[in-house]
Order: sequence, then C-alpha cells, then structure tokens
Amino acid sequence: MAAKLRTLACSAVLLALVLALARTFTGGGTLGRRGPLHGWYLADGLLFASALLLALLGRGLPERAARALVLLGGAAVAVTGLLAAPRTSDDVYRYVWDGQVQAAGISPYAYTPVDPALAGLRAQAPALFPPHAANTVCRGWDLHQAAQICTHINRPTVHTIYPPLAEVWFLLLHLLGGTVRVAQLLGALLAIGVTVVLLRMLRARRAPAAWAGLWAWCPGVAIWSVNDAHVDTLGVLLALLGLAAAASGRRPGLAGALLGAATAVKLIPAVVVPGALARRGGRLRLTAAAVGTFAVAYLPYVLASGLGVIGFLPGYLQQEGYDQGQRFGLLALLPVPQARLGLLAAAVLAGVALAVALRGDRERPWRGALTVTGTALLLATPSYPWYSLLLIALAALEGRWEWLGVPVAGLLDYVYGGDVQQPAYLAALGLVVVGSAWRSRADAFGLRRAERPDPRPSPGAARAPGTASSASAPGSTRAG
Repeated sequence: MAAKLRTLACSAVLLALVLALARTFTGGGTLGRRGPLHGWYLADGLLFASALLLALLGRGLPERAARALVLLGGAAVAVTGLLAAPRTSDDVYRYVWDGQVQAAGISPYAYTPVDPALAGLRAQAPALFPPHAANTVCRGWDLHQAAQICTHINRPTVHTIYPPLAEVWFLLLHLLGGTVRVAQLLGALLAIGVTVVLLRMLRARRAPAAWAGLWAWCPGVAIWSVNDAHVDTLGVLLALLGLAAAASGRRPGLAGALLGAATAVKLIPAVVVPGALARRGGRLRLTAAAVGTFAVAYLPYVLASGLGVIGFLPGYLQQEGYDQGQRFGLLALLPVPQARLGLLAAAVLAGVALAVALRGDRERPWRGALTVTGTALLLATPSYPWYSLLLIALAALEGRWEWLGVPVAGLLDYVYGGDVQQPAYLAALGLVVVGSAWRSRADAFGLRRAERPDPRPSPGAARAPGTASSASAPGSTRAG
C-alpha cells in the first residue's frame, strides 16, 4: 500500500510539473520579458525536486512503476516545450538557415547570413528575414538588425560556429520541413531518446530506474532541448551510446566512433573521452576511431571551405572573454593574474582528465566522464545553461544529484547576468563538495540505498549454490 501511495503521489507531482511547465511556455515570458519566467522557473524547480524525492528517498518507487513514470512523465515534460515558439534562445534560427544554405549547394561556412551573395536565399526565407520598412528599427527580443536587414538569426554578421555533424543535422532539419517547429519536434524526440538510453543503461547495471528522472523530468530539458531546440541534445545521445559501448569492453572502435561523432556535433562531448579510456584494452582503437570519425566528418566541409570551417569559434572565445581569462569566474577568486587563468584552467582540466584515464572506473566510464565534464564546466563557468545538458545526463547515470547545481548556476547567470556568475557557481561548487562528503559518510555507514539485485539467477549460482551473485560480489556498484 505504501508503494502505491508513493507512486500516486509522485504521479500527481509530475502532473503538476507538466502543468507548470505548460504555463511557463505560454505565460508570455521571454528572454526580452523575463518577469513572468522567474516565478514559473522556481515552481518548476520545486516540483522537479519533489518528484525526485518521492521517487528516490527511502525504499523508492517500485522498479516497474519507476520506469513507467520516467518514460511517460519524461515524454509529457518534453511535449510542453512544443507549446510555444522558443522563449529564451534564438539559436534555432541559425540551424534553419544553415540547413537552407546547404540545401542550395552552398557551404554553411562560406558566407555570413547577411552577405550580398545570399540575397536570393534570404528572399526565400521571410520567416527568418521578416520584411520591415526602410530606416526603421527591428523590434523584438529575438530580432537583430544588420544594415537594412532584419533577421531572427543572432550574430548575423558572422559565420556559423557549429561543427560538421551539427550541420548535417541542420540539413536533415531542412529536408523534413525546415521550420522551427520541426526543430522542436526533433528536439523532443532526442530528449525522449536520451531517456530511453538512460533507462537501458541503468537497468543493465541494476541501478534504480528513478535516477533517469534526473534527466527526463528536468525542466531544463524541456526548455533547452525542446522549446529552444538546442542541438546539444544530439551530442548527449551519441555520447551516452559511446560510453555504453565503452563499458562493454568488446567494441572500442564503435565506442570511439560514437564519441567522435558526438564531438563533431558540439565540441563539449570531447570531455567524456577520458572516462572511456579508463579501460586499458582497446585504448588505441578507441582513440583512433574517435579522431578518425571527427576528421572524416570535417573532411567534405574542409574541401569546400578550407580553414573557414573554424567559423566564429575564435570570435566566440574572444567575445565571451576566454582568450583574456575574463570568463573564469571561480578561478578569478585565486591570486593568479587574469591573463594566466586560461592556462591554469587548461592545466587543471588536463590533470583531471589524465587521472580519470589512468585510474577511472573501467566498468563505469560515465563516472569519470561526469568528473571531467563537471570540472570543465566549473572551470569555464559558462553563461549558457544548455552547455550542462551532458552533465545532467551523466549525473542521472551516477545518481549524483548534487551536480544539478551547475546548470542552475548557468541559468541564473544567463537570466540575470551581472554579478550573479561568481556566487552562483560558488554555490554550485559548494553543493558538489557537500554532496560528495555526504556520499562518503553514507558509504562508510551503509546508509545509501543499494542497487536492486538481479532477479535472474546467474549461471555461476546455478552451478554452485551459495556462490555470491554478481549483484553482491565484491566490487559491485551502488546507486548514488
């Protein structure tokens, strides 16, 4: 009876979360009118946390009920992002444009959106370049003006920044209709796909399925993956598949190819590779496959555009202040010259990555991947919260709820800006430290919930009664 009541309570909270998210997207709040977002973001976060507590505290939900709620609740959460046009990011308009440019047989790295050479294409895309009267100012939080051109594409005077497999995804988007709505639908499918992969990976290691709710029920997934349709979710899916292949130890080439493809979607997933390299066997094949896949993805675009494939990346690093060390919020608290903060960040990240590759858990490569990814984000302190989508998925695999403070810090910086960055990321770092300390004490006193035992008898147990099963053998894992 207690399990049924807990399941009903969790279902009710999830329903409230879905309704709150629906209002978040339809309540009129945008990046240009942030007032309505504040209260709904807080409500979304509290309901999300409540659902997780009901699903995980104590004995948690029954596994069958947990899987159903994670999948159905996650799908409902994702669908809420389809209720409105993008509210807090206009990146998707560049996706639609890059797909249209490629469909015309032009390299997306060759011209800026407002280049005179693409005037004909602009005339065919009134949804991206709305007509306006001469000598008037474009008005709208997601409208940008360059000379006499008004467009929804941000940074219209610079070349695209996206890697090649992202560009392939944008071409697919164009072939499927080439609209923002299609991009959002694809984002929802990707988000649900990540949920399915997480459930399978958790089940394979006999961990509670409810941990997948960290991703599936997360309001940020509905906002950044679906409503804003960020391509980062494709990289998350490929990275998880690569880590799953690496964990098996039987397909290092496939694991490397998937991780290389993830990096060719968005460069951020490169930080998970050290976790996959913790398994000594097949390191060379995995590395060669990752590098080879990444290079092959770039090859046709390099042949078409040469070094132009670098796009706006150097300009982005300069604009964000990384080139002069201005962006490293937490490192700036140290007595180190600002100009050297970039070198310090690179050294720290390289040290953590090397330690993970040499001493990481080869059976659970996502554990080391989480450490490196979290370290990279805490060092870089980005103001774009969707950069943490990969971290959310890895935290779900390890049951490390304390890492959710990092995307929250990014969200606060993105919405409020100003002086919020340092205190927000400092609080996120503190949460990671406290969570890790609690986890260590819980392990020492045996307080944490163990992973569920495998109900199927192992062959070894059948041959030798009394032999410990794999779920209770030395070295078996526990849920976070």
